[in-house]
Amino acid sequence: MADLHIDDFCRDTAKTLVMLYNRFPQRTTVYVEDIAGPDQPDEFGLHSPRFTAGFHALLWLAETDYIRFSDVIRQEAVEEATLTHRSFIFLSGPASSSLSAGPADHPLDTRIARIKDALATRSSDYLRTLMLELMAASRNHN
Repeated sequence: MADLHIDDFCRDTAKTLVMLYNRFPQRTTVYVEDIAGPDQPDEFGLHSPRFTAGFHALLWLAETDYIRFSDVIRQEAVEEATLTHRSFIFLSGPASSSLSAGPADHPLDTRIARIKDALATRSSDYLRTLMLELMAASRNHN
């Protein structure tokens, strides 16, 4: 049985990193809705578990030094978000041949290009494998 929450987490983190990379170095507000999809809070104002997981993926990215932001807007967004220096350099670097290969070859085969390809394929298996490999590799990258 697949761990769907891990697939969602990998997709949320990939979308966030691509969004911030595409806007780097500009600081921007990242809305959970743009990452995890739209949500309709219940009668008590509580978000769905899927939406809440998307918000917590943003917090996790900050706690593990991939992104930084100035503040949260309820549980709906993070303000003035940007990639950290370490994250920008890592994502801009060349993808190693040991990383899961994507369906398309790029003349400039960077880690961020691999993430963009994985999102475009809409393959949860490929995206999960790639993101977990990248997260493991980034721990050893300084």
